[in-house]
Amino acid sequence: MTMLWPPAEPPVADRWRLWPAAEIFPAQLPGTTPSGARTTYVLVGIAPESPCAAAFQDGARLPGCLTALRATYTESTQTFVATAGIAVLTGPPPAGPSTPPAGRSTDPRPATVRPYPVQGGPAELFGQRQYITGARESGPERYVVLTAAGYSDGRPYTRGLAATPRLRGVAEQLARALHRRLTG
Repeated sequence: MTMLWPPAEPPVADRWRLWPAAEIFPAQLPGTTPSGARTTYVLVGIAPESPCAAAFQDGARLPGCLTALRATYTESTQTFVATAGIAVLTGPPPAGPSTPPAGRSTDPRPATVRPYPVQGGPAELFGQRQYITGARESGPERYVVLTAAGYSDGRPYTRGLAATPRLRGVAEQLARALHRRLTG
């Protein structure tokens, strides 16, 4: 019997259940602001694995979703927070836009992952009423990453409140970085 050292990486399709949570959701991820300055996304907390119906809003649920993995991050200034939700599918995802579709007709925000507030930190006040924008990242693999981003001060979304380029960047960069970790 031949053993490989270091052990081979698990196949992409199995990483969600073979990797420890800290590998899927690292403590820090690099990012950049719209002006090009470096920033860091810092892990605030990881939610327990949950059913897709509990983790994703109605308009964001995907066919063949087996389970959902979620974690919340803040960026280095702790001004913004974002929850990233990884939908683990039974097969390749359906094609979709990089921005999730709008929610119910009365809510122009994208249908996305449900925010995961974490007690005792910058994401403590981050909930369903506080997310402003979201993003979606997918490829041919069985993972779709959806993000919901907002302000850490708990300000609720109000109609007409547009996401700043920096807040959109948080949602987009976090979705892209976590998808790349799982599939790269």
